[in-house]
Amino acid sequence: MPEIANTAQAQAWNGPEGAHWARHQDRWNAVNGGFDEPLLTAARITAGHHVLDIGCGSGRTTLLAALRAPRGRAEGLDLSGPMLAEARARAASEGAANVSFTQGDAQVHPLEPARFDAAISRYGVMFFSDPEAAFGNIGRALRPGGRLAFVCPAEPALNGWVVALAALRGILPLGDFDRPGQPGMFSLASTDRVRSVLGAAGFTGVDAERVTADGVWGESAEDAADFLLSSGPGRHLMGQVEPAEQARARRVLVDHLRDHEGTGGTVRLRSTSWLVTATKA
Repeated sequence: MPEIANTAQAQAWNGPEGAHWARHQDRWNAVNGGFDEPLLTAARITAGHHVLDIGCGSGRTTLLAALRAPRGRAEGLDLSGPMLAEARARAASEGAANVSFTQGDAQVHPLEPARFDAAISRYGVMFFSDPEAAFGNIGRALRPGGRLAFVCPAEPALNGWVVALAALRGILPLGDFDRPGQPGMFSLASTDRVRSVLGAAGFTGVDAERVTADGVWGESAEDAADFLLSSGPGRHLMGQVEPAEQARARRVLVDHLRDHEGTGGTVRLRSTSWLVTATKA
């Protein structure tokens, strides 16, 4: 992999977190897939477009973009080797000839100038150690007038999985994981911050629209609780307490998630995100 600036994230996504997402790619797509249609529509992809998918993970949105650009291409860029291996396998199994995947850091990866007509991302742009540098690099890869569209979480309290984990405060050392503006998942929860970062990176016409989607987190409250507690934030928090507190946390979380069980026990939680669009000047 070429030069890496975001070393902490590279370590995480090539370690347990990347392995978890690669192993459970279908489950994560069930959680986040409700944002795919709004994202791709906002990107205004046409048949001949060349599309960059930032933080493409296991490639779901890259493949969907490729379907909208049958005479063009979709290229996925991600730090995670495990997730990209799954992306390439999925592309091969689907016979997608107009997709490719590259392992690299969007902050510094040598993207060809003015190569892309559109850049998209589903939850792949919140973890940059230097957002201005990353979006500047992405902007240089877009042709003048090129379209940027991405989805990132809005206020933590409007996201069901955050509310579920917050129910464990006093059992797990939650700290300020759900405070907007902190590095990580909610680093772009403020639209003022989004506009500042994109403006500094040379984008114009920045717009942010709240969008919601109900994601499937499990086939029962127990299943959803185990999935939440095995993902990055949950696993990190559980690892800091003794087995008795771990068991108590799971019981409390299961009880909380029972209120979200629907027909057949399926647990759905609402996510609220910003659908951000901008134009390369």
